[in-house]
Amino acid sequence: MKKYILGIFAIAVISACTSQQDKAMKSADKNFILKAANENFAKKKWKNALALYDRLPNLVAGTDDAPNVVFNSAYANYYDKNYKLAGHQFKNFAVSFPQDNRKEEASYMSALCYYNGSMDYNLDQTSTELAINELQDFLTNYPNSERSKNINTLIEELSYKLEFKAYENAKQYYKMANYKSTDAAFENVLGDFPSTKLRPQIYDYMMKSRYLLAQNSVYELKDERIESALSFTRLVEKELPNTEYSKTAVDIRQKLEKEKKDFVIVKKLNEERIAVLTAKQKKLADKLAQDSKTEQQIKDQVSNEKQAMQIQRDSAALQTPPPAATFKIQR
Repeated sequence: MKKYILGIFAIAVISACTSQQDKAMKSADKNFILKAANENFAKKKWKNALALYDRLPNLVAGTDDAPNVVFNSAYANYYDKNYKLAGHQFKNFAVSFPQDNRKEEASYMSALCYYNGSMDYNLDQTSTELAINELQDFLTNYPNSERSKNINTLIEELSYKLEFKAYENAKQYYKMANYKSTDAAFENVLGDFPSTKLRPQIYDYMMKSRYLLAQNSVYELKDERIESALSFTRLVEKELPNTEYSKTAVDIRQKLEKEKKDFVIVKKLNEERIAVLTAKQKKLADKLAQDSKTEQQIKDQVSNEKQAMQIQRDSAALQTPPPAATFKIQR
């Protein structure tokens, strides 16, 4: 019986609240709507409160109630996890009511909303970059605020998210065996985030990519790439002494030194083959040139003989007198 009575009571309360919400939603009375909205806000019924606060801006414009409506609406959206909208509302409050003693709180909450709205590292990071800017702005405007104490921590957290995304993107090139692009991508990460905590892992990937690039290099670039990889192993050993990465560097350098010696032998054999081939080509070229010269000499001789014969014929024609005149005998 007791449970039944409690059930009836709960239903009655819910009905009353629903009735109150419906009346407020249909009402044009500013005070009634505001009272119902604030009651919902106090009871943490964020969606109901927001539905009513959305009806109030035009009704309270220019009155003392306007700041509270904007402020409470922003918090209701924040607690309802509508961070982007809440951040905009808090920022709008700070700009619209510069004399309000809650301006600093609103500025901080605006930055915090953008921080909470930051997406996971593998998604678009526009919201993360915006959050960093908002947090830095708050730090600049309120350097001595108690709220500023954790700002740098939040900025570092967001910055690391950007670093990690860039790092993961660079790793994709390594997984695809595109070692030249791997090296370039990680160079960009180090340039964009010089204080990154991921430097040891980045060095490791760069060292391995340079080694593999040298190992699979085309003949013309092999020397250069072996030297580049060797140089990087020394850098890793110097920058990261007594670590697993320095041990890997020593192992890779030994492999590269062997690769270098083997390539010296390959180059020598290749140069010998090229020398033999060059000699054969020269001999063939000389023979072709000689054959061509002999053929030309024969052609020249034939041409000279023809010219001589023609000269003889022309000379004989000039020396032969014309025949005597022939007269007809009259009959």
